[in-house]
Order: sequence, then structure tokens, then C-alpha cells
Amino acid sequence: MDNDRKAGAEERIKTCIGKIATGPAQSKDLTEEEARDALGLILDGAVSPVRSAVFLIAARMKRETLAENIGCWRALDAATVKRRVRVPRLLQVADPFDGFNRTPYFGFYAIPVIAAMGLPAYGHATLSLPPKFGITFQDILCRHYKVSLDRPAEDLTGHLEEHGFTFIGLHQSHPPLERLRGLRGEIVKRTMLSTLEKLLMPLRAAENYLATGYFHKGYEEPMAAAARLAGFDKTVLGNGMEGTTLYGVHKPAKVFRVTGGETEELRLSLDEMFTDDAARQIRAAYETLKQETPRLDTLAARGEAALQNASGPAAPLVACQAASLCALMGVCPDPQTGFDRAMDILRRGTAYGPLMRFVGRSVNDNP
Repeated sequence: MDNDRKAGAEERIKTCIGKIATGPAQSKDLTEEEARDALGLILDGAVSPVRSAVFLIAARMKRETLAENIGCWRALDAATVKRRVRVPRLLQVADPFDGFNRTPYFGFYAIPVIAAMGLPAYGHATLSLPPKFGITFQDILCRHYKVSLDRPAEDLTGHLEEHGFTFIGLHQSHPPLERLRGLRGEIVKRTMLSTLEKLLMPLRAAENYLATGYFHKGYEEPMAAAARLAGFDKTVLGNGMEGTTLYGVHKPAKVFRVTGGETEELRLSLDEMFTDDAARQIRAAYETLKQETPRLDTLAARGEAALQNASGPAAPLVACQAASLCALMGVCPDPQTGFDRAMDILRRGTAYGPLMRFVGRSVNDNP
């Protein structure tokens, strides 16, 4: 970047910072276009890391307006690498990009089960980020299964079209955002990036669904607005376990289902979604697992055991998540029907072979 362009970029970000970082009484909101321009400059690497960090921190401390969130989402969307895939409908599962670190969570292993239930699906994630530095889908893929970060995107989308599922990393879907990893580590706390990166659409099918989570009340509004702008035909936003898409297990969950311009508020709890027997299985599995500290090796062993023959405490949780997401997206008539179908898939081992082929392991290897 030449000196004149760089000076212009620094002046524009300075103006935006001057508006949002002047204290609780005098800070002013940005317009949608100002927010889009500021984050666009940061993604382009056009401004200094210090000013980039100050902007992101100040925006969060002020609390972003809807217009600011939309502007920042537009900047992220403009820099997203987008690919068309040949499937009639597609579910993106976007859990928090900083991962989980409290209770073992098996959403990674639920994705091939969802595909086996008739809904093509993919996980969108990255290697873990602050503040949690927990376990993500990409951590499982790259740090446990040793899948290369350089794996061609065509290989990933080809697996989706053949087997109904895949996993996409931020390094493939959004390189400019991935380049901010070091800066985000220095900031430590969450910024608007943590909210908005879950609302991108790197893979587009004929019909597109999104399942994601929110933690703090109020964020569902800008998330729903961004999901509409992204073009998702149906979006489910819920306060699942550690912000994931495992809804209603650790406590009753408030879930918002967005279809077009309509938003429906739902309450999900085990006793209302499932029969007494299924709810007992799920609850017992959760109570067993919440005593453990999540680790990649034990997580993978339990997840694979569930996919091979429905053994171990992960199986009811995998089936619960697959069932609830398929029911919310209209693929199953109700969660219990989905649970029975998912458990049948687990008992027959239908989803195990395709996942092992995705990670490059022979299905005859020991888990």
C-alpha cells in the first residue's frame, strides 16, 4: 500500500475511533457505512494493529448498535471466500470459535449423523481462539486426526457432495479474518468478530440453513438480522451448552427460529422434547460427562465409539443434538422421532465409515 493510501486509511479509522472511544457519556454511534469501512480497513491490513485493536475493543465496550453490527457483518461478508455446492439443502453448524472447555461436547460427531438423517451438513470453525482457547471442530480435525490445514477446498466440498457432510476452517473461508488471530489473542476478550463470524455463508446450496448459538441476551437480534442478510432460508439461534448448538440439555433453552421475516421463540427442554426413557438416557449421559475435563483423545474415543455402535455416554448426546437440529429444520416431525432415527444410525454404524474416510483413516483401524 502506498503512503497516501495508508495515510488515508489511518485517518478514517482514527475518525471512527474518535467517535466510539470518548467515554460512556460522549461516545457516539457509527453509521452502518462507517462501521463497514472501519472493519474493512482492518481486514485489509490497511491500519496499524494498535488502532485495529482499539477499534474492536472500543466498539464492544460501547456495545455495538444494530447498524454497527450490520456494517461490520457486511465487511466480513465481502471478504468471505464463497463456494457453490451441489446439494439441494445444507445446514451449517457454527459453534463458538473459541471452543468449549467445561463439559465434553460431541457436535463434531453429530454432523455425519445429521447427514445420514437426510440433511447435508457442515461444521464451520477454526483452531481455538481466545478467551476460552477451548476445543473446536478444527482442533479435533487438525490436532487429533492430523488433517492438514492445506487440504484443498475442492476435496472438502467433494466429500460433502458425495457423503453429505464436511468441515470448513476459517483459513479456507476467510483468510483475512484468520490473519487477525494474533491480534485477537492480544485483545483476549471477545469482540464483535466472535458474534459475526458464525453468521457467514462460505458454502451455498439451493436452500441454506444455519444453527448457531448466543450467550448474552440481546445478541439474538443482530445475529438474526445478519443471518437474513446472508441469505439463510432458516436460522436457529439458541443458548445451548457453552454457547453451542446442543440445546436444552444442561438447562431449558430459549431458541429463536428465523424463517424469512418471521422469528419464532421456542423453549426446548429434555422432558418436553423426548419420552421419559430418552430424556433419562440423555440426562444420565450429560451428568456422567460433566464430571470430566474435555481432552482431545478421550473426546475422540467416545465420539467414535458412539458412531461405531452407539456405545458409551456420547451416543445419547450425539443423537439428541442430531434429532433436535433436524426437527428444528423440519427434516424430522419431532425430536423423539429424530432421536430414534439417530440412535438407529449409531447402532448400525452408518456414519462411522464416512467420517473415518474424511479424516484419512481406514475404517478397519481401531478408534
